[in-house]
Amino acid sequence: MKQSILTVVFTSLLTLHVSAFPHLNPQALQDLLKRDSGSKGCPFGHDKAHNREKRAVGFDPVAQHVSTTGQYAFVPPNIAAGDKRGPCPGLNALANHGYLPHNGIAPSTTIIQAVNQVYGMALDLATFLSVYGTVFDGDSLSLTPGYSIGGPSTLGGILSGAGILRTPSGLTGSHNNYEGDTSATRGDLYVVGNDDLLQLDLFQQYYDALLDNTPAPQQYSALFPFRQARFNASIENNPYFFFPQFAGVMVAPAGFAFPPAMMSNKSAQYPEGYLDKETFKSFFAVSGKPGSFKYQQGYERIPDNWYKRAIGDEYTIPDFLLDVLQFGLKDSRLLSVGGNTGTTNSYTGVDVTALSKGVFNGATLAQGNNLQCFIFQLIQAEAPGVLTGVYENLTEALQPLVDNLNGNLKGLGCPQLMGVDQSLYNQFPGYTKAKGV
Repeated sequence: MKQSILTVVFTSLLTLHVSAFPHLNPQALQDLLKRDSGSKGCPFGHDKAHNREKRAVGFDPVAQHVSTTGQYAFVPPNIAAGDKRGPCPGLNALANHGYLPHNGIAPSTTIIQAVNQVYGMALDLATFLSVYGTVFDGDSLSLTPGYSIGGPSTLGGILSGAGILRTPSGLTGSHNNYEGDTSATRGDLYVVGNDDLLQLDLFQQYYDALLDNTPAPQQYSALFPFRQARFNASIENNPYFFFPQFAGVMVAPAGFAFPPAMMSNKSAQYPEGYLDKETFKSFFAVSGKPGSFKYQQGYERIPDNWYKRAIGDEYTIPDFLLDVLQFGLKDSRLLSVGGNTGTTNSYTGVDVTALSKGVFNGATLAQGNNLQCFIFQLIQAEAPGVLTGVYENLTEALQPLVDNLNGNLKGLGCPQLMGVDQSLYNQFPGYTKAKGV
Protein backbone atom coordinates (compact mmCIF):
# COMPACT_ATOMS: atom_id res chain seq x y z
CA MET A 1 0.00 0.00 0.00
CA LYS A 2 1.24 3.46 -0.88
CA GLN A 3 2.31 5.51 2.13
CA SER A 4 1.40 9.18 2.46
CA ILE A 5 4.14 11.75 2.94
CA LEU A 6 2.89 12.40 6.48
CA THR A 7 3.09 8.72 7.36
CA VAL A 8 6.68 8.54 6.16
CA VAL A 9 7.52 11.66 8.16
CA PHE A 10 6.04 10.52 11.45
CA THR A 11 7.13 6.92 11.29
CA SER A 12 10.64 8.36 11.03
CA LEU A 13 10.10 10.46 14.13
CA LEU A 14 13.59 10.24 15.57
CA THR A 15 15.24 11.30 12.32
CA LEU A 16 12.71 14.10 11.98
CA HIS A 17 13.40 15.53 15.38
CA VAL A 18 17.17 15.35 15.07
CA SER A 19 16.95 17.50 11.96
CA ALA A 20 14.13 19.72 13.21
CA PHE A 21 15.73 20.34 16.58
CA PRO A 22 19.44 20.90 15.99
CA HIS A 23 19.88 22.16 19.56
CA LEU A 24 19.13 18.62 20.83
CA ASN A 25 21.92 16.09 20.57
CA PRO A 26 20.85 12.51 19.75
CA GLN A 27 21.26 11.27 23.33
CA ALA A 28 19.26 14.17 24.75
CA LEU A 29 16.57 13.51 22.18
CA GLN A 30 16.48 9.82 23.05
CA ASP A 31 16.08 10.78 26.72
CA LEU A 32 13.26 13.19 25.88
CA LEU A 33 11.42 10.65 23.72
CA LYS A 34 11.87 8.06 26.47
CA ARG A 35 10.36 10.46 28.97
CA ASP A 36 7.56 11.30 26.57
CA SER A 37 6.58 7.64 26.29
CA GLY A 38 5.47 7.68 29.92
CA SER A 39 5.56 5.02 32.55
CA LYS A 40 4.35 1.52 31.83
CA GLY A 41 2.52 1.65 35.11
CA CYS A 42 -0.50 3.76 35.89
CA PRO A 43 0.37 7.31 34.82
CA PHE A 44 -2.64 8.84 36.51
CA GLY A 45 -2.44 7.51 40.04
CA HIS A 46 -2.34 9.70 43.14
CA ASP A 47 1.36 9.17 43.73
CA LYS A 48 2.42 10.37 40.29
CA ALA A 49 0.15 13.41 40.49
CA HIS A 50 1.62 14.21 43.90
CA ASN A 51 5.18 13.70 42.68
CA ARG A 52 4.61 15.92 39.67
CA GLU A 53 3.49 18.72 41.96
CA LYS A 54 6.50 18.25 44.23
CA ARG A 55 9.19 17.38 41.67
CA ALA A 56 12.21 19.63 41.52
CA VAL A 57 12.28 21.87 38.45
CA GLY A 58 15.34 23.97 37.73
CA PHE A 59 15.66 27.28 35.90
CA ASP A 60 18.23 28.06 33.22
CA PRO A 61 17.78 31.64 31.98
CA VAL A 62 19.91 31.02 28.90
CA ALA A 63 18.31 27.77 27.74
CA GLN A 64 14.76 28.84 28.58
CA HIS A 65 14.75 32.37 27.19
CA VAL A 66 12.48 32.82 24.17
CA SER A 67 13.59 35.41 21.64
CA THR A 68 11.18 38.18 20.62
CA THR A 69 13.72 40.23 18.67
CA GLY A 70 15.32 40.11 15.23
CA GLN A 71 13.70 37.45 13.07
CA TYR A 72 11.34 36.73 15.96
CA ALA A 73 10.15 40.29 16.50
CA PHE A 74 6.39 40.79 16.67
CA VAL A 75 4.74 41.57 13.31
CA PRO A 76 0.95 41.94 13.40
CA PRO A 77 -1.10 39.96 10.89
CA ASN A 78 -2.83 41.48 7.90
CA ILE A 79 -6.17 39.72 8.29
CA ALA A 80 -7.69 41.65 5.37
CA ALA A 81 -4.90 40.44 3.07
CA GLY A 82 -5.46 36.81 4.03
CA ASP A 83 -3.23 36.09 7.02
CA LYS A 84 -4.89 33.36 9.06
CA ARG A 85 -5.40 33.54 12.81
CA GLY A 86 -7.78 31.31 14.70
CA PRO A 87 -9.06 30.00 18.03
CA CYS A 88 -5.66 29.02 19.48
CA PRO A 89 -3.84 32.05 20.95
CA GLY A 90 -0.61 30.09 21.32
CA LEU A 91 -0.42 29.29 17.61
CA ASN A 92 -1.45 32.83 16.70
CA ALA A 93 1.45 34.21 18.75
CA LEU A 94 3.89 31.83 17.06
CA ALA A 95 2.83 33.11 13.62
CA ASN A 96 3.13 36.73 14.76
CA HIS A 97 6.71 36.12 15.89
CA GLY A 98 7.94 34.14 12.91
CA TYR A 99 8.13 30.77 14.63
CA LEU A 100 5.36 29.72 12.22
CA PRO A 101 4.80 31.14 8.73
CA HIS A 102 3.30 34.61 9.09
CA ASN A 103 0.34 33.74 6.89
CA GLY A 104 -0.77 31.16 9.46
CA ILE A 105 -0.59 28.15 7.14
CA ALA A 106 2.11 25.84 8.43
CA PRO A 107 3.66 22.46 7.73
CA SER A 108 2.92 19.96 10.46
CA THR A 109 6.60 19.47 11.26
CA THR A 110 7.09 23.23 11.67
CA ILE A 111 4.22 23.35 14.17
CA ILE A 112 5.80 20.53 16.19
CA GLN A 113 9.14 22.31 16.23
CA ALA A 114 7.64 25.67 17.18
CA VAL A 115 5.49 24.54 20.11
CA ASN A 116 8.40 22.57 21.53
CA GLN A 117 10.95 25.33 21.00
CA VAL A 118 8.82 28.16 22.36
CA TYR A 119 6.43 26.63 24.89
CA GLY A 120 8.16 23.44 25.98
CA MET A 121 5.36 21.20 24.76
CA ALA A 122 6.73 17.67 24.67
CA LEU A 123 7.19 15.86 21.39
CA ASP A 124 4.53 13.26 22.14
CA LEU A 125 1.77 15.82 22.69
CA ALA A 126 3.00 18.16 19.96
CA THR A 127 3.13 15.37 17.39
CA PHE A 128 -0.27 13.97 18.27
CA LEU A 129 -2.01 17.36 18.09
CA SER A 130 -0.23 18.29 14.88
CA VAL A 131 -1.07 15.00 13.16
CA TYR A 132 -4.68 15.24 14.29
CA GLY A 133 -5.02 18.83 13.05
CA THR A 134 -3.44 17.94 9.71
CA VAL A 135 -5.62 14.91 9.06
CA PHE A 136 -8.93 16.46 10.14
CA ASP A 137 -8.54 20.16 9.32
CA GLY A 138 -5.64 20.35 6.85
CA ASP A 139 -4.22 18.10 4.16
CA SER A 140 -2.42 14.90 5.12
CA LEU A 141 -1.83 13.96 1.46
CA SER A 142 0.08 17.08 0.50
CA LEU A 143 3.80 16.91 -0.30
CA THR A 144 4.13 19.26 2.69
CA PRO A 145 1.32 18.17 5.03
CA GLY A 146 -0.04 20.85 7.34
CA TYR A 147 -3.02 23.03 8.18
CA SER A 148 -4.28 26.56 8.62
CA ILE A 149 -4.32 27.84 12.19
CA GLY A 150 -7.30 29.98 11.14
CA GLY A 151 -9.89 29.61 8.40
CA PRO A 152 -10.03 27.71 5.11
CA SER A 153 -7.21 28.03 2.60
CA THR A 154 -5.89 26.26 -0.47
CA LEU A 155 -2.35 27.57 -0.28
CA GLY A 156 -0.21 25.69 -2.79
CA GLY A 157 2.37 23.28 -1.40
CA ILE A 158 0.66 22.69 1.96
CA LEU A 159 -3.07 22.49 1.32
CA SER A 160 -3.21 21.34 -2.28
CA GLY A 161 -2.44 17.64 -2.20
CA ALA A 162 -3.73 15.30 -4.86
CA GLY A 163 -6.67 13.36 -3.50
CA ILE A 164 -8.26 15.94 -1.19
CA LEU A 165 -11.83 16.58 -2.28
CA ARG A 166 -12.65 19.87 -0.58
CA THR A 167 -10.96 22.98 0.80
CA PRO A 168 -9.41 22.19 4.20
CA SER A 169 -11.37 23.88 6.97
CA GLY A 170 -8.51 25.06 9.16
CA LEU A 171 -8.92 25.26 12.94
CA THR A 172 -11.62 27.94 12.69
CA GLY A 173 -13.82 25.54 10.75
CA SER A 174 -13.18 22.56 12.99
CA HIS A 175 -16.20 22.76 15.29
CA ASN A 176 -16.74 19.50 17.16
CA ASN A 177 -13.73 17.79 15.61
CA TYR A 178 -11.02 20.06 17.11
CA GLU A 179 -12.57 23.27 18.45
CA GLY A 180 -15.58 22.79 20.71
CA ASP A 181 -18.07 24.24 23.17
CA THR A 182 -17.24 25.27 26.76
CA SER A 183 -14.03 27.05 25.69
CA ALA A 184 -12.25 29.18 28.27
CA THR A 185 -12.18 32.37 26.16
CA ARG A 186 -14.17 31.63 22.99
CA GLY A 187 -17.96 31.48 22.82
CA ASP A 188 -20.00 28.49 21.72
CA LEU A 189 -20.35 28.62 17.93
CA TYR A 190 -24.14 28.34 17.86
CA VAL A 191 -24.54 30.99 20.57
CA VAL A 192 -22.19 33.80 19.51
CA GLY A 193 -21.92 32.94 15.80
CA ASN A 194 -18.16 32.30 15.68
CA ASP A 195 -15.66 30.07 17.44
CA ASP A 196 -12.38 31.88 16.84
CA LEU A 197 -12.81 35.36 18.35
CA LEU A 198 -12.05 36.01 21.99
CA GLN A 199 -15.05 37.03 24.09
CA LEU A 200 -14.06 39.76 26.54
CA ASP A 201 -16.58 38.70 29.18
CA LEU A 202 -15.01 35.23 29.26
CA PHE A 203 -11.50 36.67 29.30
CA GLN A 204 -12.51 38.83 32.27
CA GLN A 205 -13.74 35.74 34.13
CA TYR A 206 -10.48 33.89 33.44
CA TYR A 207 -8.47 36.97 34.44
CA ASP A 208 -10.37 37.26 37.72
CA ALA A 209 -9.87 33.57 38.47
CA LEU A 210 -6.06 33.72 38.12
CA LEU A 211 -4.41 33.80 41.53
CA ASP A 212 -1.72 36.43 41.98
CA ASN A 213 1.82 35.51 43.08
CA THR A 214 1.06 31.80 42.92
CA PRO A 215 2.93 28.98 41.14
CA ALA A 216 1.31 27.87 37.89
CA PRO A 217 0.18 24.40 39.07
CA GLN A 218 -1.77 25.98 41.91
CA GLN A 219 -3.12 28.65 39.56
CA TYR A 220 -4.51 25.88 37.39
CA SER A 221 -6.09 24.08 40.35
CA ALA A 222 -7.87 27.30 41.32
CA LEU A 223 -9.48 27.54 37.87
CA PHE A 224 -11.86 24.64 38.55
CA PRO A 225 -14.88 26.81 39.52
CA PHE A 226 -14.41 28.79 36.28
CA ARG A 227 -14.10 25.56 34.28
CA GLN A 228 -17.27 24.20 35.82
CA ALA A 229 -19.10 27.50 35.27
CA ARG A 230 -18.21 27.45 31.56
CA PHE A 231 -19.60 23.92 31.24
CA ASN A 232 -22.80 24.93 33.02
CA ALA A 233 -23.13 28.04 30.85
CA SER A 234 -23.17 25.90 27.71
CA ILE A 235 -25.92 23.75 29.19
CA GLU A 236 -27.92 26.82 30.18
CA ASN A 237 -27.52 28.83 26.96
CA ASN A 238 -26.77 26.53 24.03
CA PRO A 239 -29.48 24.15 22.81
CA TYR A 240 -26.88 22.74 20.39
CA PHE A 241 -24.30 22.11 23.09
CA PHE A 242 -22.36 18.92 22.30
CA PHE A 243 -19.36 17.58 24.19
CA PRO A 244 -17.58 14.91 22.09
CA GLN A 245 -14.63 12.82 23.16
CA PHE A 246 -11.84 14.84 21.51
CA ALA A 247 -13.08 18.42 21.03
CA GLY A 248 -14.86 18.17 24.39
CA VAL A 249 -13.15 15.85 26.84
CA MET A 250 -9.63 16.45 25.44
CA VAL A 251 -9.43 19.85 23.76
CA ALA A 252 -11.81 22.01 25.81
CA PRO A 253 -9.68 21.50 28.97
CA ALA A 254 -6.60 22.70 27.09
CA GLY A 255 -7.90 26.27 27.19
CA PHE A 256 -7.73 26.09 30.97
CA ALA A 257 -4.61 23.91 31.38
CA PHE A 258 -2.29 25.20 28.66
CA PRO A 259 -1.96 28.86 29.76
CA PRO A 260 -0.67 28.06 33.29
CA ALA A 261 1.38 25.13 32.01
CA MET A 262 2.96 26.75 28.95
CA MET A 263 2.29 30.50 28.91
CA SER A 264 3.35 31.18 32.48
CA ASN A 265 6.72 32.89 32.82
CA LYS A 266 9.38 30.70 34.40
CA SER A 267 11.96 32.12 36.79
CA ALA A 268 14.21 31.19 39.70
CA GLN A 269 11.38 32.22 42.03
CA TYR A 270 8.76 30.33 40.02
CA PRO A 271 10.57 27.50 38.18
CA GLU A 272 7.21 25.86 37.39
CA GLY A 273 5.95 29.20 36.16
CA TYR A 274 3.70 32.03 37.26
CA LEU A 275 1.07 33.40 34.87
CA ASP A 276 0.97 37.06 35.79
CA LYS A 277 -1.91 39.01 34.38
CA GLU A 278 0.11 41.21 32.02
CA THR A 279 1.59 38.09 30.43
CA PHE A 280 -1.88 36.61 30.20
CA LYS A 281 -3.18 39.72 28.44
CA SER A 282 -0.28 39.73 25.99
CA PHE A 283 -0.80 36.12 24.92
CA PHE A 284 -4.52 36.75 24.40
CA ALA A 285 -4.25 40.04 22.44
CA VAL A 286 -5.92 42.05 25.18
CA SER A 287 -4.99 45.52 26.45
CA GLY A 288 -6.43 47.93 28.96
CA LYS A 289 -7.65 47.64 32.51
CA PRO A 290 -10.20 45.27 34.06
CA GLY A 291 -13.67 46.41 33.18
CA SER A 292 -12.47 48.19 30.05
CA PHE A 293 -10.40 45.55 28.27
CA LYS A 294 -9.90 45.80 24.51
CA TYR A 295 -9.27 42.86 22.20
CA GLN A 296 -7.42 43.18 18.90
CA GLN A 297 -8.02 40.12 16.74
CA GLY A 298 -4.88 38.23 15.83
CA TYR A 299 -2.47 40.36 17.87
CA GLU A 300 -1.42 37.63 20.30
CA ARG A 301 2.11 38.40 21.43
CA ILE A 302 4.92 36.63 23.32
CA PRO A 303 6.06 39.05 26.05
CA ASP A 304 9.63 40.28 26.13
CA ASN A 305 11.82 38.70 28.82
CA TRP A 306 9.75 35.56 28.78
CA TYR A 307 11.03 32.08 29.66
CA LYS A 308 9.56 28.71 28.66
CA ARG A 309 9.34 25.43 30.60
CA ALA A 310 12.58 23.92 31.84
CA ILE A 311 14.48 21.58 29.53
CA GLY A 312 13.55 18.09 30.68
CA ASP A 313 10.23 19.29 32.12
CA GLU A 314 8.34 19.40 28.83
CA TYR A 315 4.55 19.12 28.98
CA THR A 316 3.67 15.58 27.93
CA ILE A 317 0.49 13.66 27.12
CA PRO A 318 0.50 12.12 30.64
CA ASP A 319 0.94 15.61 32.14
CA PHE A 320 -2.03 16.92 30.17
CA LEU A 321 -4.22 13.94 31.03
CA LEU A 322 -3.39 14.43 34.70
CA ASP A 323 -4.68 17.99 34.37
CA VAL A 324 -7.82 16.75 32.60
CA LEU A 325 -8.42 14.17 35.32
CA GLN A 326 -7.82 16.66 38.12
CA PHE A 327 -10.98 18.50 37.13
CA GLY A 328 -12.82 15.44 35.83
CA LEU A 329 -12.59 13.74 39.22
CA LYS A 330 -14.39 16.76 40.70
CA ASP A 331 -17.11 16.80 38.03
CA SER A 332 -17.56 13.56 36.08
CA ARG A 333 -19.42 15.37 33.27
CA LEU A 334 -16.05 16.77 32.17
CA LEU A 335 -14.95 13.23 31.26
CA SER A 336 -18.19 12.24 29.57
CA VAL A 337 -19.53 12.51 26.05
CA GLY A 338 -22.90 14.27 26.16
CA GLY A 339 -24.82 17.43 25.37
CA ASN A 340 -28.16 19.17 25.16
CA THR A 341 -30.93 17.45 23.25
CA GLY A 342 -32.35 20.47 21.44
CA THR A 343 -33.31 22.79 24.26
CA THR A 344 -31.30 24.52 26.93
CA ASN A 345 -30.88 22.70 30.25
CA SER A 346 -31.52 19.32 28.63
CA TYR A 347 -28.04 17.91 29.18
CA THR A 348 -27.83 14.15 28.73
CA GLY A 349 -24.72 12.05 29.08
CA VAL A 350 -23.88 9.11 26.82
CA ASP A 351 -23.56 5.79 28.57
CA VAL A 352 -19.91 4.78 28.10
CA THR A 353 -20.70 1.08 28.31
CA ALA A 354 -23.32 1.31 25.56
CA LEU A 355 -21.12 3.57 23.40
CA SER A 356 -18.14 1.21 23.64
CA LYS A 357 -20.30 -1.91 23.34
CA GLY A 358 -19.36 -3.09 26.81
CA VAL A 359 -15.60 -2.55 26.65
CA PHE A 360 -15.37 0.54 28.90
CA ASN A 361 -17.32 1.62 31.95
CA GLY A 362 -17.97 5.22 32.97
CA ALA A 363 -17.37 4.37 36.62
CA THR A 364 -13.78 3.32 35.93
CA LEU A 365 -12.89 5.79 33.19
CA ALA A 366 -10.63 7.79 35.49
CA GLN A 367 -8.69 4.73 36.62
CA GLY A 368 -5.33 3.64 35.27
CA ASN A 369 -4.91 4.29 31.56
CA ASN A 370 -8.61 3.97 30.79
CA LEU A 371 -9.26 7.57 29.77
CA GLN A 372 -6.42 7.64 27.23
CA CYS A 373 -7.35 4.17 25.97
CA PHE A 374 -11.00 5.14 25.57
CA ILE A 375 -10.51 8.51 23.88
CA PHE A 376 -7.71 7.48 21.51
CA GLN A 377 -9.49 4.33 20.38
CA LEU A 378 -12.76 6.24 19.98
CA ILE A 379 -11.01 8.77 17.74
CA GLN A 380 -9.62 5.95 15.60
CA ALA A 381 -12.97 4.18 15.35
CA GLU A 382 -14.97 7.30 14.45
CA ALA A 383 -12.50 9.06 12.14
CA PRO A 384 -13.50 7.25 8.90
CA GLY A 385 -17.10 8.39 9.24
CA VAL A 386 -16.11 11.98 9.92
CA LEU A 387 -13.72 12.20 6.99
CA THR A 388 -15.84 10.44 4.38
CA GLY A 389 -15.99 12.73 1.36
CA VAL A 390 -12.88 14.66 2.35
CA TYR A 391 -10.23 12.40 0.77
CA GLU A 392 -10.28 10.12 -2.25
CA ASN A 393 -8.15 7.52 -0.49
CA LEU A 394 -9.37 7.60 3.10
CA THR A 395 -7.11 4.78 4.26
CA GLU A 396 -3.99 6.58 3.05
CA ALA A 397 -5.12 9.89 4.51
CA LEU A 398 -5.84 8.36 7.92
CA GLN A 399 -2.67 6.30 8.17
CA PRO A 400 -0.59 8.98 9.95
CA LEU A 401 -3.28 9.32 12.62
CA VAL A 402 -3.64 5.56 12.99
CA ASP A 403 0.13 5.17 13.36
CA ASN A 404 0.30 7.96 15.94
CA LEU A 405 -2.60 6.65 18.00
CA ASN A 406 -1.24 3.10 17.94
CA GLY A 407 2.16 4.39 19.05
CA ASN A 408 0.64 6.29 21.96
CA LEU A 409 -1.44 3.30 23.03
CA LYS A 410 1.41 0.79 22.81
CA GLY A 411 2.29 -0.71 26.16
CA LEU A 412 -0.73 0.72 27.99
CA GLY A 413 -2.54 -2.63 28.14
CA CYS A 414 -5.75 -1.16 26.75
CA PRO A 415 -8.90 -3.25 26.48
CA GLN A 416 -9.60 -3.54 22.76
CA LEU A 417 -12.47 -1.43 21.46
CA MET A 418 -14.23 -3.48 18.79
CA GLY A 419 -16.84 -0.95 17.71
CA VAL A 420 -18.74 2.20 18.61
CA ASP A 421 -22.50 2.75 18.69
CA GLN A 422 -22.52 6.18 17.05
CA SER A 423 -26.31 6.18 16.84
CA LEU A 424 -26.23 7.35 20.47
CA TYR A 425 -25.04 10.74 19.21
CA ASN A 426 -28.13 11.30 17.08
CA GLN A 427 -30.07 12.60 20.08
CA PHE A 428 -27.81 15.68 20.08
CA PRO A 429 -28.70 18.31 17.45
CA GLY A 430 -25.27 19.86 17.95
CA TYR A 431 -23.71 16.64 16.66
CA THR A 432 -25.95 16.28 13.65
CA LYS A 433 -25.62 20.00 12.84
CA ALA A 434 -21.81 20.04 12.84
CA LYS A 435 -21.13 16.38 12.03
CA GLY A 436 -18.05 16.44 14.22
CA VAL A 437 -16.21 13.58 15.91
